[in-house]
Amino acid sequence: MSGVKPAGPFSAWELGLAWRYLRARRKDGGVALIAIISFLGIMLGVMVLVIVMSVMNGFTSELINRLLAVDGHVYVQGSTLSGAGREQTLERVRSLPEVTEATPLIQAETFVYGPGGATAPGLVRAMRPDDLRGSSVGREGVRVGSLDGFGQGEYGGDGIVIGEALAQRLGVGVGDNLTLVSLQGGSSAFGSSPLEKTYVVGAIVTTGVATFDQVMIYMPIDQAELFFAREGLWDMIQVQIERPERAPQTTERLRELLGPQAMVLDWTTQNATMRGALAVERTVMRLILMLIVLVAALNIISGIVMLVKNKTRDIAIMRTMGAGQGSILRIFLTAGFSIGAAGTLIGFVLGVLFCLFIRSIQSFIEMLIGRSLFPPEIYFLDGIPARIEWPEIIIIAGAALVLSALAALIPSWRASRIDPVEALRYE
Repeated sequence: MSGVKPAGPFSAWELGLAWRYLRARRKDGGVALIAIISFLGIMLGVMVLVIVMSVMNGFTSELINRLLAVDGHVYVQGSTLSGAGREQTLERVRSLPEVTEATPLIQAETFVYGPGGATAPGLVRAMRPDDLRGSSVGREGVRVGSLDGFGQGEYGGDGIVIGEALAQRLGVGVGDNLTLVSLQGGSSAFGSSPLEKTYVVGAIVTTGVATFDQVMIYMPIDQAELFFAREGLWDMIQVQIERPERAPQTTERLRELLGPQAMVLDWTTQNATMRGALAVERTVMRLILMLIVLVAALNIISGIVMLVKNKTRDIAIMRTMGAGQGSILRIFLTAGFSIGAAGTLIGFVLGVLFCLFIRSIQSFIEMLIGRSLFPPEIYFLDGIPARIEWPEIIIIAGAALVLSALAALIPSWRASRIDPVEALRYE
């Protein structure tokens, strides 16, 4: 017998005994029902956490991407955009290798009168015709009409392009007239006075963001210089770069390149409040949902405590036969941890599958209930977005496993400290 080596940690007999205890029926001293409840709790907690965080990531990503598709990543403003030097400034901006687009803009608020007497506020974004055609709105956003005639005529002509929601609000289509009011365009002996001019709708587009579609009006930049009294002046150069997350680095390079006359900002500072609010919301939501996993993990404690109580005699016998405290601890730790591990794995898989097929699930539910679950006029998007960030959900799964292990460790440690003599005294 001296050549027989004791079984090592987590040996086959320890794992087999842990599994046998878990699947034992209640009358045999098992805790199968509590184990199932704990498993379901952890599974649902992990699944919900993965789904909610992925949907929040998708919503944040879609919102920022669509806002940046319209507003750009970096903005150049200042006195360098006036006079003959503005073209030179534009060329300097375009000289950076990371810059994919650089578009001069004039932007101004206006008031719009429709042909039937309808009125609405508007935001004019004046661009060069080629820049509009090459933008994401020009390539993918045209719903009705065409951009072929945009910018043709004296000083850019009288054709404009409007957002889809604004067209619906005013009840206009392609070829209809709209009257725009400029508060900066007119002047008289008594000071400035509003200037009105009638334009023809050449196309109706969507920007992908409902709030922009409700007010957006695209105008040739030469026409806007006259109508808004901005002769020889651009309001900004809107810059698109290859990697939006590197906008602060591009901002610093442009400041060095253009000098003190240029004011350069990027989307991270322009949308700092929104980004901060979204980050706080994600953090709070993650903590709240992690509490669901914690509550489910606490059920493991109650289950293993009952299991230890039911198996006190078995523990005492194993101790008298030579099983050490470590073996007893590992048996019950394995039993409790396996509940959490199984729940985490199944919840992880179900959560990922739900996110991958979320659009199909949304369509199926909408077909059943007969209405939209995600109205675009409220949420600015046409469907529930979901973006799986693997590092984040791996952290979620790891946290669930750690909580399960800690929950199982407490009663397992108490089981390993049971005195076999005291346990068998009253048997």
